[in-house]
Amino acid sequence: MEKQTLPNSTLILVFGIISILGCCCYGILGIIFAIVALVLAKKATSLYIENPESYSGYQNVKTGKILAIIGLILSFIYLIIIIISLATGRYGDYMETIEEIRSSSGA
Repeated sequence: MEKQTLPNSTLILVFGIISILGCCCYGILGIIFAIVALVLAKKATSLYIENPESYSGYQNVKTGKILAIIGLILSFIYLIIIIISLATGRYGDYMETIEEIRSSSGA
């Protein structure tokens, strides 16, 4: 019997990567992709645990889950920094620092 690829295993990996990249979009995009990846990973993991000899691609699911957790943590940290900056009135200073970094790197 030929092994089937776990449903959404590649999608989970891609969403995990996007969640890390999405943390720079005020944290919101990273949180959304991380949560979707974690939900899909939970479903794929339970399917794999029921019948491990029938499925392949579990390594993608594990890697995607780890990346999604990292992306979720980074997104929450970034979102908290933005909220604190807005609450303390330091958001303008924060944006000036970002612009200085961009101009010094030549971007």
